[in-house]
Amino acid sequence: MKYHIQWMYKTPKKQSILFSSDETDLETAISIGEDAEKTGRAQSIEFIDSRGTSWTLKELKKLKLEVAHEPTDVEAFFDGNYNKLSKEAGLGAVIYYTINGKRSRMRYSQKAEALSNNEAEYMAFYFLVQKLEELGVQHQDVTFKGDSQVVLNQLSGEWPCYEEAYSRWLDKIEKALKKRNIRPICVPVARKDNAEADKLAGQGLSGIKVASEWTAGDQDE
Repeated sequence: MKYHIQWMYKTPKKQSILFSSDETDLETAISIGEDAEKTGRAQSIEFIDSRGTSWTLKELKKLKLEVAHEPTDVEAFFDGNYNKLSKEAGLGAVIYYTINGKRSRMRYSQKAEALSNNEAEYMAFYFLVQKLEELGVQHQDVTFKGDSQVVLNQLSGEWPCYEEAYSRWLDKIEKALKKRNIRPICVPVARKDNAEADKLAGQGLSGIKVASEWTAGDQDE
């Protein structure tokens, strides 16, 4: 979740002016808020998150303690590979997140049955959402990235969905996200920028099941 700060600054001559910051992360928002309070010239400080909810500095500090051991700043990639002859799909998912102050990553692959390449992409996205649930991601915005324009643009509402089969997948995805109070931020990327998830999808299609974890500072991936 990102926050922008609004504070009313009072000059020594009793003049007041409202300042507003760019969006920043929770840690930085708290640090700036504390610094602004130390000046003694901040009449009021308000923190507004990306959903429009307003927080006080005290509330943000409490939130920081509550989420200290939960995954935050989540960036999630997905991809689906498809074999038309065998009607099999490979699903790939990569999740980057911060927990206990360290950046971490989870990678997954799985094999499934599908009727089309687009369905494989929907299945990969739903597979990713399931992994987010297992990881304990909830009550936050999550940035989803993939090279499937269809899935991301239909999920964000940019494109209509007329196919009944795909609508069912969209319903499942949206229901799962709502259950975890996750707001999706959909960002289509080029295939080269989705290489990690694509490789995992290929491994899944080959029957190779991957479930690996990496944390910054580890010697090996």
